[in-house]
Amino acid sequence: MGSHDHCGHHHHDHGDHSHEHGHGHAHVHAPANFGKAFAIGITLNTALVIAEAVYGYIGNSTALLADAGHNLSDVLGLVVAWGASIAARRAPSGRFTYGFRASTILAALANAVFLLVATGAIGWEAILRLREPEPVAGVTVMVVAGIGILINGFTALLFARGRKDDINIEGAYLHMAADAAVSLGVVISAALIIWTGWLWLDPVTSLVICATILWSTTSLLRSSIDMSMAAAPKGTDLGAIKMFLLERPGVAGIHDLHVWPISTTETALTCHLVMPTGAGDAFLMETAQQLKASFRIGHTTLQIETHPDNGCALAPDDVV
Repeated sequence: MGSHDHCGHHHHDHGDHSHEHGHGHAHVHAPANFGKAFAIGITLNTALVIAEAVYGYIGNSTALLADAGHNLSDVLGLVVAWGASIAARRAPSGRFTYGFRASTILAALANAVFLLVATGAIGWEAILRLREPEPVAGVTVMVVAGIGILINGFTALLFARGRKDDINIEGAYLHMAADAAVSLGVVISAALIIWTGWLWLDPVTSLVICATILWSTTSLLRSSIDMSMAAAPKGTDLGAIKMFLLERPGVAGIHDLHVWPISTTETALTCHLVMPTGAGDAFLMETAQQLKASFRIGHTTLQIETHPDNGCALAPDDVV
């Protein structure tokens, strides 16, 4: 936005100092409220990873080892997500004029990548095991995976209420929910092996686990990449925002409209408004408040231009 100085008069609306509250209370306080959830989730899942790795090795189960690998990626994901939620609360300083809010976006992206890497390793081991199936300690596998269902299900519930407001929290929730389903699959697989003696069921279950992880990760990966590219947050109606601004009293035209995420819970907007009669602080404050209420945009910066033909370098739609 450094080229704004090409275009005449500046009116920046920063009167809305509480812009971090622009998404409602769930958005504002999500990082603080989920600190305990992260701590509990990381502790329980670390213990589960150790148990699954040990008993998967002893019981010769690739399905259990696969679940351990998946859970390990989730522990790393939870650590990254928790760290990002803490960093997001740091005050702006130096060159980081938005603070570290965008770290939540990077954490969501890292979470998706962790899952994909884990899936590749699990899938490769399962394919190798398919060629040479080996005996599996079915009862041991069932008991450990059953504990996994309880731990993952409980941890998922800790994040459930924040998943719709923050993809950083959604990433944590998706991992835990997928893990609970995966552990259920391992239990069913072990039971069927005990019943039928079909050893190939263990590596096949691992491959089903991989497919489940890939399916649950696709949306998170796409959303986090979009946010990393400063795309308007999912569900943002740019057409409605343009119409709202054009219908504001005194506005003859708009250009250089940008909407992008500052973090996984905060959205910013900048726009040039052509207003021949000018505008005062009251207009700017009211417009910012209405953008917050109607479109969940908490950080608004508006530039007022009084001459439609002032030659603003940022007026053409194809100029950024």
